[in-house]
Amino acid sequence: MKITRRTALQGTAAATAAGLGGFNFDFTRAHAQANVKRGGTLNFAISAETPHYDSHGSDTYATLHFAAPFYSTLLRFNLTKFPAVEGDLAQSWTVAPDLMTYTFKLTPNVKFHDGTALTSADVKATYERLRNPPAGVVSTRKATFNDIGEIQTPDANTVIFKMNAVNASMLEHFASPWNAIYAEKDLKADPNFPKTKVNGTGPFTFVEHVKGSHVAGKKNDNYFKKGLPYLDGFRGIFTLQAAAMLNAVQGGQVLGEFRGISPAERDRLTQAMGDKIRIEESSWTLNLLVCFNVEKKPFDDVRVRKALAMAIDRWGGSVGLAKISTLRAVGGVIRPGSPMATPEAELVKLPGFSKDIKKSREEAKKLLKEAGQENLKFVLWNRNLAMPYTPAGIFLVDQWRQIGVEVEHKQSDTGAYLAHMNAGNHDVAIDFSNLFMDDSSLGLAKYLSLSRAPENRSRSKDEMLDKLYDDHLRERDPEKRKAMIRQFEKRVFEQAYQQPILWWHRIVPTHKTLMGWKMSPSHNLGQDLADVWINA
Repeated sequence: MKITRRTALQGTAAATAAGLGGFNFDFTRAHAQANVKRGGTLNFAISAETPHYDSHGSDTYATLHFAAPFYSTLLRFNLTKFPAVEGDLAQSWTVAPDLMTYTFKLTPNVKFHDGTALTSADVKATYERLRNPPAGVVSTRKATFNDIGEIQTPDANTVIFKMNAVNASMLEHFASPWNAIYAEKDLKADPNFPKTKVNGTGPFTFVEHVKGSHVAGKKNDNYFKKGLPYLDGFRGIFTLQAAAMLNAVQGGQVLGEFRGISPAERDRLTQAMGDKIRIEESSWTLNLLVCFNVEKKPFDDVRVRKALAMAIDRWGGSVGLAKISTLRAVGGVIRPGSPMATPEAELVKLPGFSKDIKKSREEAKKLLKEAGQENLKFVLWNRNLAMPYTPAGIFLVDQWRQIGVEVEHKQSDTGAYLAHMNAGNHDVAIDFSNLFMDDSSLGLAKYLSLSRAPENRSRSKDEMLDKLYDDHLRERDPEKRKAMIRQFEKRVFEQAYQQPILWWHRIVPTHKTLMGWKMSPSHNLGQDLADVWINA
């Protein structure tokens, strides 16, 4: 049986406005599932191993699927009413009408796993680290929280954020799954404590991480949401090869893989398992990008970057790749079909998105000749995940071959892949934009100058993009904001620092004995596993 779910997302402005009057959240839940069964250990597959434990400095799902069960956030998304937000550590909150003050009341008597009490000081220390990380600490959310001016803690259960400027999407950013709340004392002892150690307030406590094998957690008996979690524990099993993952799902060694599988893998499981497997599908807030390192010659020349971008047949590629991979939709910097996305009629006018691929490739050859790069050769750096990085790499190599460019395709495991790009050692790479919502303040942040956005692996510096981004953050009128996004996107694609190849389509397999897990357009959401139970 195939369950298909497509979520029509609300506009961020509407979602934000709905929260302006304040919100109270009751943690005493009347669970609709009257026959919930407690106990048991959930085994699930993680198709990559995290390079470290710190979600503040990561943008790979491998970190969240590893760490989310151990941590809480201030707010979170309600997946039943997505993109509405609800409290996690926050018991209630109010937002000033001018969007310049956010006040959060914390749930009292919350304990970290080491037994110490959580207070407003811990939330403050966490967000100070996110917005202004100390030397040696990376925050890939730095640009997101740049508008926070001051964080006040008038008492142990109250946190007040005073803004330097309006950010119409700030409430949703407080619900980001990446904003794990860390203990102030841990950060004072070692600012990089969360990279290698775990001390959260989440539903599960850390048991072990065996590299190359698994991460394990056990039920937090002192979890502040009474009655949760249902499970006794979990084990995230690293299945780096697609065949191993599928065999484990089919054989029942794992009850699901929460990131996503290909259409062919879906078909294999449904054919082999029949009504024992549940398949859920959605469009995905995730894309692969082709990323040119502007600090390396000849990719400092816009003509070279633009030629390579124009040689890619996205429209034709989407048809073929959708049959064999999770890649599917052609789109710009915002997820296709979402409220702020560029319509196809406008998208095809931008460099790299024309449907006349023959004409585009002729223009690409001319640009390479003008730049003196008719015999261009380079290395394409890529991640060694079979889905969808490998087919994307093979696709790009073939596309560039058709304009006379010779490319060597190199792949590496997640840790080395990210380290290589973050150090600026790549020429051209397949990168990713890993989003948890469709709002443009998140989707556009990756394209900001490197000094503001460490996740910008093109290493570009563009003051025009920075200004357009800041101006659009302040704009509360959806139509005016949309026009600013178009300007931003046009500049990004004309300069061709980095461009989406294709957006993904999410297909998640779970055994029908796995209950309580909720599907969404983002594989970053809903991974704390607190509500999950096994109907065995």
